[in-house]
Amino acid sequence: MPSKLYQQVEEFVEDSFTKAGKAHQIKHFKRTAYWVKQLRPDADDALLISAVAHDIERAYRQKDLLEKKHTAGFTHKEFFGPHQDRGAEIIEDFLKKQGAAQELVDRVKMLVSKHEEGGNEDQNLVKDADSVSFFENNVEHFLTDKIDEVGKEKVKMKLDWMFNRISSEKAKQITRPWYEQAIKRLGY
Repeated sequence: MPSKLYQQVEEFVEDSFTKAGKAHQIKHFKRTAYWVKQLRPDADDALLISAVAHDIERAYRQKDLLEKKHTAGFTHKEFFGPHQDRGAEIIEDFLKKQGAAQELVDRVKMLVSKHEEGGNEDQNLVKDADSVSFFENNVEHFLTDKIDEVGKEKVKMKLDWMFNRISSEKAKQITRPWYEQAIKRLGY
């Protein structure tokens, strides 16, 4: 059963995305936490909180980052660096307001701050679960809406990047059929 703090974070994420008019994205966050638990059954609260809150920045996205997304692209450090950093700050502030232990706050901040690129074993776990959930829940959006917006090549780049960044063989095995099907639908 999820901890009270995890439930508070999940509610914060749901409320934030609902208020931002992006409630359709909530399933991805919950499933990222699900996949963390599947990939590491003994995952602690910090890992699960990081998973459900990893993209919280999207609910509070500022204009400068929207511009970087369009000019640099989904997979460029110029975009995802600030995305990670701002998300880490948002969840850090929320956790502090909930009275969470500083050790947990620091750990969640460290995990969210590297959820796109990974680093240590735990950061890689969140990154891998994010990719699995992306292929499970977000690919259709990229194969339809995003193709019209950014073109087939950029969508393929995003799919390749999301798949190739997976470091766990177990996560790659789970994701491979979704990835291969998406690439085939793109015509590659």
